[in-house]
Amino acid sequence: MSVREVLIVTDPREVKILMEKTRFEILQILRDGPKTINDIRLMIGKDRTTIYRHLKTLEKAGFVKVVGCEGNEKLYGRTARLFLIKVEPDESVKRFRKEYMSVEAKKLVGILKKAGFSVKDEEELKRLLESVLDEIEINAQPVIKRVSNVEMTEVELFHLLNVLVFLQSCELCEKAKKVKELIEF
Repeated sequence: MSVREVLIVTDPREVKILMEKTRFEILQILRDGPKTINDIRLMIGKDRTTIYRHLKTLEKAGFVKVVGCEGNEKLYGRTARLFLIKVEPDESVKRFRKEYMSVEAKKLVGILKKAGFSVKDEEELKRLLESVLDEIEINAQPVIKRVSNVEMTEVELFHLLNVLVFLQSCELCEKAKKVKELIEF
């Protein structure tokens, strides 16, 4: 199965497809590998018809594809390991980004705690991380838009994002100091 490393999504209509909760859950489940409709149904707790309808929408938009069969059932897989969303936000996209940043910031706090770092104020750290992630993403959008049609691996994208953060490092110094105060290294 040929899967792109990174797919940069720039079409607002495609972002709206990803914003729907069940479709987002399906894509998260497919991160672990191809699944049948029945597999997904059991993991999400929705009926086959609902899962089928959402998979067809994701397939038409180019986010999933049929990658094989298991018995009589089709196996669905992601078309990319990583979907990077870069669009001019409208109100619904802004809401989605805010929720997404909140979830990701919470995950980062969890990762730091699992790694043994002592966090003095989890809520404050989460709030700061949301703000930093949001600022970095907004400032990176012009560059990401320019490279949206360039094929790249996750590692190359990671390096590109690191360079973009580096370019913003002076602007983020005050927030970095506050984050360092909240984490005992």
